[in-house]
Amino acid sequence: MSPTFRSDAYIDGKWRAGAKRFEVFNPATQAVIAEVPDLGAAETEEAIAAAHRAFPGWAAKAAKERAQIMRAWFDLMMADIDRLARLISLEGGKPLAEAKGEAAYGASFMEWYGEEAKRAYGRVIPTTTPTRRYVTIKQPIGVCAAVTPWNFPMAMITRKAAPALAAGCTIVLKPPHQTPLTALALAELGEKAGLPAGVFNVVTTANASAVGKIMCESNLVRHFSFTGSTEVGKKLGAACVGSTVKKVALELGGNAPLIVFADADLDLAVKGAILSKFRNAGQTCVCANRILVEDAIYNAFSMKLADAVPKLKVGPGIEDGVEIGPLIDQKAIEKVERMVAEALASGATALTGGKKHPAGAQFYTPTVLTNVTRDMRVNTEEIFGPVAPLIRFKTEDEAVSIANDTPFGLASYFFTKDVHRAWRVAERIESGMVSINDGIFSNEVIPFGGWKESGLGREGGVEGLDEYLESKFVNFGGFA
Repeated sequence: MSPTFRSDAYIDGKWRAGAKRFEVFNPATQAVIAEVPDLGAAETEEAIAAAHRAFPGWAAKAAKERAQIMRAWFDLMMADIDRLARLISLEGGKPLAEAKGEAAYGASFMEWYGEEAKRAYGRVIPTTTPTRRYVTIKQPIGVCAAVTPWNFPMAMITRKAAPALAAGCTIVLKPPHQTPLTALALAELGEKAGLPAGVFNVVTTANASAVGKIMCESNLVRHFSFTGSTEVGKKLGAACVGSTVKKVALELGGNAPLIVFADADLDLAVKGAILSKFRNAGQTCVCANRILVEDAIYNAFSMKLADAVPKLKVGPGIEDGVEIGPLIDQKAIEKVERMVAEALASGATALTGGKKHPAGAQFYTPTVLTNVTRDMRVNTEEIFGPVAPLIRFKTEDEAVSIANDTPFGLASYFFTKDVHRAWRVAERIESGMVSINDGIFSNEVIPFGGWKESGLGREGGVEGLDEYLESKFVNFGGFA
């Protein structure tokens, strides 16, 4: 049974139909599941203006009052978690169990930041002269704009919107054209929770460039947040700084290494590699993109992984027990096919998989590749599919060198029983997040973000709230 859902945009507390609409597809079947408004520059400006009008009133509310609304929103999300999970699975293809996990993960940001709203502390600075007193206060930055991706259609919204709203900001959101329905369901629950009109706005569109241009160049928008490709993020970031010098947060591409040292617990490493590599069919920015295995255990690890991977159940995400759903669109499946074909032609071997899956046009068989070299694209570029390339290394220095040989630095993983090595490698790896002996680490309390070309700023944790606050220094002079 399909979940019920909203299919109109949400601007200034009103549901907007729009004369022009675009289709939303189920990636498992390519069936049309909805048509939503295809809005443009004019509607985006209208949404920004609404957020600007709503900002003073929302910012003036006591932090506790904002927290109460956010808590009500969280409670509504958790009470509606089954419908939300089915909707995430229906429009994004994610397996139902993962979708339910994402819905709870997304809700957790509302709970966490509602609580953190009451702790946006300033400070008193010891004076340099008896005639002055120094303090700092933190104030909301203003109207915020956000562009979110399809692979986490709920969590990537709440990870941006929750800290913004907790800080006292208002927000205009452009969800991806592949998965707009989850964003609209979130707006529906926010309305029920008591969000004032204009505080949270959702602009649906198939013309991302037109909407993004307005968001980047508007002098009413003071903060712009984007999750997506590095190529697009660079352009949007430049447009924001070049037009109005607004604050920018960018969560961009990754090329995460997962290193397995010879002293690792092999069963734990295999389990961690599967969790990290094959979650959402490999379509996450923190997926283990390449797996580096020490020479002494390379064959043993390869065989264990190749034995476990074919047991993953492939099929439409909405079906019970499915662990690997479809890729998001035809372009995605073609990219994975190309990258695997290039690797095989260059000497790699598919221990399992290496081809499309008979479940449907956008399904790819979970794949393990051995004899992968550093120059292959499956090592140098983000795959975004269920393909695990295994690269051999001999020393710790070599492993760290391979791991860091990329312009990206979002997440890294490694498995070892040596606590000294754990500290050493964690400090040497160039990435914003490092996970040791664990294939999954994301939650609401930790700072999420990357080094190098993987982005700017942090989301989650106390750092995420600071992104939406301006620090103001106040000098009290004239003391006798």
